[in-house]
Amino acid sequence: MSFRTIEWRDNKVIMIDQTRLPAEEVYNEYTDFQGVAEAIRGMVVRGAPAIGIAAAMGVALGAREIIADSFDTFYRQLENVCDVLGRTRPTAVNLFWGLERMKRVALQHKELDLHSIREILKAEAISVEAEDLAICKEIGRHGGALVKEGASILTHCNAGGLATAGYGTALGVIRGAHEAGKNIRVFADETRPWLQGARLTAWELMKDSIPVTLISDNMAGWLMKSGQIDFCVVGADRIAANGDTANKIGTYSVAVLAKENRIPFYVAAPISTLDLKLANGDQIPIEERGSEEVTKVQGVTIAPVGVKVRNPAFDVTPARYITGIITEKGVVRGDYERELKALVGL
Repeated sequence: MSFRTIEWRDNKVIMIDQTRLPAEEVYNEYTDFQGVAEAIRGMVVRGAPAIGIAAAMGVALGAREIIADSFDTFYRQLENVCDVLGRTRPTAVNLFWGLERMKRVALQHKELDLHSIREILKAEAISVEAEDLAICKEIGRHGGALVKEGASILTHCNAGGLATAGYGTALGVIRGAHEAGKNIRVFADETRPWLQGARLTAWELMKDSIPVTLISDNMAGWLMKSGQIDFCVVGADRIAANGDTANKIGTYSVAVLAKENRIPFYVAAPISTLDLKLANGDQIPIEERGSEEVTKVQGVTIAPVGVKVRNPAFDVTPARYITGIITEKGVVRGDYERELKALVGL
């Protein structure tokens, strides 16, 4: 990859600042968990897998700050660290997956001295990043095989290297097809209101020399109807037991349009994005963000002052619109409730 999304270096967490792309490629350094929490909340880092990595690294930083004379005291403060991080982005299940993983590792080593536990937590956070990179490459391998030679692929938001350790889920599928030598081209929805497609997906695909064309969100239906789209693939922030999927607002519209035009619509996500405790998408919490993301574009006001605003950051696509869910263990289709459980060994 030609950039790094997030990494642990010299006892600091280094993140590319996605709020400053594509104009500037700037890397921020974080030395405490509060800074990481603010980076997640402020979308310096975003995308479910990358948020999970950031959460794990935030816990490792927080563990270094804890002053305690016993494991019980240490662990109570570690839970406080996790609570702060857990309040940043409620929809992305990988956030909570990362936090629970770190707490579990601490408990598994509670008989060790606190210095050793801190070192183990650091090593675990680093391994979360390495695992994500390997997982996304497997998603790319499975998904890339579904893409036909010469396909035109539509994607929404950014589920690429910037949303993961550096390879991507939906864009991992695209990278898998590209690396297999398939002559593909990508259409990227701009993705209002935060413009992840325009600012981030277009940037990283151009940076890696993958052909990409930017369109506004309301162009997708017409391109589908006129035969210019062959395949749709998006990421996910949470997938319920029945296959209903939460992803960036606007994904549901793309899925409905794809169904109407008989175009395959795939979701690409790691198994850590599954939330099988939730029966269906109605139970997925939807984050509501501030009004200025809608009324302004990069600081420029585009709406009347005082207008009422709704800004749900995600929507839920019912499973009936999803052709298949691409994971690191393969592709599941149809009976999602049974197949997703089988995928995780339930």
